[in-house]
Amino acid sequence: MRDLYKEAGVDVESGYDAVERIKGHVARTTRNEVLGGIGQFGGLFDLSNLSYEQPVLVSSTDGVGTKLKIAIELNRHDTIGQDLVAMCVNDILSEGADPLFFLDYIATGTLSPERVEQIVSGIASACVEAGCALLGGETAEMPGMYRHGDYDVAGFAVGITEKHGIITGESIAAGDVLLGLPSSGFHSNGFSLVRKWVSDLGLDLHESYGRFPDGLGEALLEPTRLYGKAVTHVKQQTTIKGIAHITGGGFEENLPRMLPQGMRAQLSEGSFPIPDVYRFFMERTSTREQDLYSTFNMGIGMVLALMPDVVEDVQKSLYSIGEPSYVIGKVTSGERGVAWT
Repeated sequence: MRDLYKEAGVDVESGYDAVERIKGHVARTTRNEVLGGIGQFGGLFDLSNLSYEQPVLVSSTDGVGTKLKIAIELNRHDTIGQDLVAMCVNDILSEGADPLFFLDYIATGTLSPERVEQIVSGIASACVEAGCALLGGETAEMPGMYRHGDYDVAGFAVGITEKHGIITGESIAAGDVLLGLPSSGFHSNGFSLVRKWVSDLGLDLHESYGRFPDGLGEALLEPTRLYGKAVTHVKQQTTIKGIAHITGGGFEENLPRMLPQGMRAQLSEGSFPIPDVYRFFMERTSTREQDLYSTFNMGIGMVLALMPDVVEDVQKSLYSIGEPSYVIGKVTSGERGVAWT
């Protein structure tokens, strides 16, 4: 029967090989609350010994989008895993939750155990940094659904917070300061446009263009930053009134998501550095900087809303742990949205 299945394009033995290859990576992420091991029908996570009075679970699911096409073209798959974890974990951080566990889904036309191991190694490393367990996952070989060499990934993260610790943004008021945490580049959003630029301009992903030592493609694959260290550090110091994860839709879509009705984000032009990879494309496409803020993060991956009297101390504290930050604007009264000055 296995031979018949292989004739249909599904190699069960490759699946077994992939599982063996990823066991060590999964083991790196384990927490005391994890019950059982890899290969069960469901992942088990024991909440009974966690010291929460009114625990609330917070979940998020996401993918990496067409950034995968860059990884496939370069045959570089070890950074995609961090993108996947970060897209999910940064979302639950925005609600005030601490990550508990993560699950992944990898779908491909032809199963390559080596490639699966690369992807999962990146997922595991990001889970270790985020403090969450890689609790389970699924690798699906689907010939006819995906072309040979193509694949897709999806992730699912669960975190926990006290009910009173949920960050809702409801208390944000006029005068509150917007503190930006820098991105590492494009993160995992807007790549359909980036890839169009690459194609239209005839760019070579392997070329350095005098500014990318490892090539343009490597600069584009720079993984999404994980903000757990910075957010946890600030939470221990003061009250965070709101958090916006700047993902697809850029500032225009994501900043208003944390604002209550009647509050507006007033951002200051030039208040933070724009990564060189953005300027590279702006120069070659003659695209106005302002036109990109509704698509990309433009150098700011997360924004915290803080009371003005704590901002200076928070910035000093973040700097002490190697986390830069920028005051990028403030909250004003007005129609919910984003304005620039």
